[in-house]
Amino acid sequence: MHRAPRQKRQLIYLLTVASLLLASSLTVPLALHSQIAQERNLTFEDITKLPAPPAGYRIAYGSDPSQFGDLRLPSGKGPFPVAIVIHGGCWYSEYDLKHLASLSAALTGLGIATWSLEYRRIGNVGGGWPGTFQDVANGTDYLRVLAQTHALDLKRVITVGHSAGGELALWLAARSHLPKDSPLYSPDPLRLRGVVSLAGITNLRTYRPNCGDAVNKLLGGSPDEVPLRYQQTSPIELLPMRVPQRLIHGDRDDKVPLSQSNDYEAQAKTRHDDVKLTVVAGAGHFDLIAPGSSAWRAVENAVRSLLNLSNRSNDIRPRRSPKKHP
Repeated sequence: MHRAPRQKRQLIYLLTVASLLLASSLTVPLALHSQIAQERNLTFEDITKLPAPPAGYRIAYGSDPSQFGDLRLPSGKGPFPVAIVIHGGCWYSEYDLKHLASLSAALTGLGIATWSLEYRRIGNVGGGWPGTFQDVANGTDYLRVLAQTHALDLKRVITVGHSAGGELALWLAARSHLPKDSPLYSPDPLRLRGVVSLAGITNLRTYRPNCGDAVNKLLGGSPDEVPLRYQQTSPIELLPMRVPQRLIHGDRDDKVPLSQSNDYEAQAKTRHDDVKLTVVAGAGHFDLIAPGSSAWRAVENAVRSLLNLSNRSNDIRPRRSPKKHP
């Protein structure tokens, strides 16, 4: 049988996902259970072509233009469990939260409120050390304010982060360990139910040469120059977390080496943390954030397990009316 050219098959994949999103009126799609065959791994450009369903609310948690989050709520009365979604992009300002809209929307389709955070990044005024970390911390704690007017279950909150966002998602679980004299210290951080790290950067020291020397730019120097900054931000140096952690990594990831998750899992287990790594065969870096990809089942299962969600959540539809919040 004649096979379509590789690019044509990839286009068919993207159109399939797009049509499923559009079928729910460009709101939040249900999680897609079937694995769609892929001739090649997805790229960042592929992810940007996926429909980006608008959030129900865009809410500022600070005064800087980058200090805001997109809140998506399922239908129903709630209270809803919450996934704090943190995008990656090597902490650079060129990459924003938009490319995780489809992922956030798919999670909301499971009956989960999603709070997708934007934050100051390298290239933004105030980005890097300490602003990037202060922003995701303040954005996380702002859920207490949101819960006053939205049906959020603050006893069931997890973080879901991809790539550099995975580093931030893990860091949020560990910030209660920080010393009081640290500029990143929070006296009463919001308690998390767990963390899902998607191809997360877990060791800033070993990742340092990658991504255009992004770690040095993020922290303002090398480990020899600013050792305390590495100790207070690199997840592997903040173990044990004492929070359940689910790591997901593709064995064909060419952006963040699989060793980042392998080494972290091994170290976390020696510290008696509740950690589990799922390696997705044939998956690349961006397959993990595409609903309907071969890796999506692992992502969904990790989120469900941490939040104790049953499959009946699939019947929940998202709210349709996008609104803006000052």
